[in-house]
Amino acid sequence: MINLTVDHKKIKELADLYGTPLYVYDENTIRLRCREMKNLLPYENFRVNYSAKANSNMEILKIILDEGIDVDAMSPGEIYIEQKAGFPGDRIFFVCNNVSAEEMLYAIERDILISVDSLSQLELYGKKKPGGRIAVRFNPGYGSGHSDKVITGGESTKFGIQKIYINAVKEILRKYSLELAGINQHIGSFILEEDNYIEGCMKLLEIAGEFSGLSFIDFGGGFGIPYNGDESKLNLTQLSIKLMNLIESFIREYDNKNITFKIEPGRYIVAESGFLLGRVNAVKYNYEKKYVGTDLGFNVLIRPVLYDSYHEIKIVKRDNVDSHEKEQVNIVGNICESGDIIARDRLLPRAEEGDLVVVCCAGAYGFSMSSNYNCRLRPAEVLICSDGTHRLIRRRETLEDLVKHFPGSGPAY
Repeated sequence: MINLTVDHKKIKELADLYGTPLYVYDENTIRLRCREMKNLLPYENFRVNYSAKANSNMEILKIILDEGIDVDAMSPGEIYIEQKAGFPGDRIFFVCNNVSAEEMLYAIERDILISVDSLSQLELYGKKKPGGRIAVRFNPGYGSGHSDKVITGGESTKFGIQKIYINAVKEILRKYSLELAGINQHIGSFILEEDNYIEGCMKLLEIAGEFSGLSFIDFGGGFGIPYNGDESKLNLTQLSIKLMNLIESFIREYDNKNITFKIEPGRYIVAESGFLLGRVNAVKYNYEKKYVGTDLGFNVLIRPVLYDSYHEIKIVKRDNVDSHEKEQVNIVGNICESGDIIARDRLLPRAEEGDLVVVCCAGAYGFSMSSNYNCRLRPAEVLICSDGTHRLIRRRETLEDLVKHFPGSGPAY
């Protein structure tokens, strides 16, 4: 990732050229993270599926495709953009949740493998494609994550099928002559301790042992990155050793010795590649609290509001003179909500109108969760290419974009 501590000139150049708010991504970081994931396991039949919900910009998808990584989809929209980026149907995995028959048919018609996570949806698939090939998502009874809102395994989540329903799964498979291609899970997001991930993998392998002839087992993703300097990076070396021990032990007892194992990282691949640029528009005191008002409303980055997430903040001075004076401030946006706070009670260099604010590690779940709330415009996205040049990979929205879907809207006046 671009070195924000020294390259203030580049930051200002990008902000002046493309405007703010602005998402910026570094190609080299994306490629590095892809290679770390591809090389995680010394196992021939190992595949990585990028979870595109983290960042579905088509140019980023093209980089990930070029690195030899497959892709997950959560909706027909993600399937559509993934295929536009060049992913063939056999490299897309539709991990769906509570979809309609029409959405399921969208994937079926494109020969894309589907994972269902309820008996109801398995039944629906059987009716729509008897004799088809399907995957099933199980809930191993164990979850992990930085917020209750992102824990996707265990007793308090909507996802997956409980182990007690294995016989019901087998019955539906027989009823519609379905081939169970594989099983998968996802225990949660932002995992920094490898043992948490391993615990979920152990439980999924117990379930896998109940099915013969599986082509693959997908352990899911959720690998975290250190947003805060106090957090430790996920130990990939230890994760690799422990995961390979599990796999080797499983294969010794399983009937398919060539079974494929998959993981589904999303955040890990793109989060550290991206940062968000904003500009300070106002500075004020309210009852002894200082507020630094920016153009970074939660329509642009919702993670701090939705999950109480931490992002490191840097200040780039408009006059190129770094401030050694620090003060406790709230970095806030321009949305009409009291919760529109990017960083609360943060000790930062003194900020003034016209300065730039840099939100670090914003490459995952930033733009992909943005909105037009308050009729605010979604920002542009820029890629810093491997050769150091930069290019626009999504234009900034215009006011006309706000009305283009209304019948008979015509030009805005």
